[in-house]
Amino acid sequence: MTIQVGDTLPDGTLAEFIETETAGCALGPNQFQAADLVKGKKIAIFGLPGAFTPTCSAQHVPGYVAHADAFKAKGVDEIWCISVNDAFVMGAWGRDQKATGIVRMMADGNADFSKALGLDADFSKHGMGTRSQRYSLLVEDGVVKQLNVEQGGGLKVSGADTLLEQLG
Repeated sequence: MTIQVGDTLPDGTLAEFIETETAGCALGPNQFQAADLVKGKKIAIFGLPGAFTPTCSAQHVPGYVAHADAFKAKGVDEIWCISVNDAFVMGAWGRDQKATGIVRMMADGNADFSKALGLDADFSKHGMGTRSQRYSLLVEDGVVKQLNVEQGGGLKVSGADTLLEQLG
């Protein structure tokens, strides 16, 4: 069943490639529990089928990077990009997109988190296996406040502009 507005974000493990070692975070891939990361925060999350794919790289990620300051001005603490890739790929893609330090590039390597959201998709016919649907959501203290899931291809409702408008 697909997550809905008003639901609590499911817990799950996400991985992030950390570029600079800090206390508690080693250089390289680090695993985090989503439930721990969302406590007391307002987070804009967008999910997409894959790193380095055309629409994702040309439109989806750049929109959130470009509007990061506007999200912060509306009280958003963090922006996450979730994709069914490993943390090494997500880290490289973040560097390529100039998203490092702006958008947290979160890896859902086995699609477990996407499945828990009910937002997984079968891309086997494209040779990509299980992936994520394209979506955006706003989470406040672990509760989904906005949810925008794309129907079919393209980027119509899950881009940064739509989520910003919903923030008022």
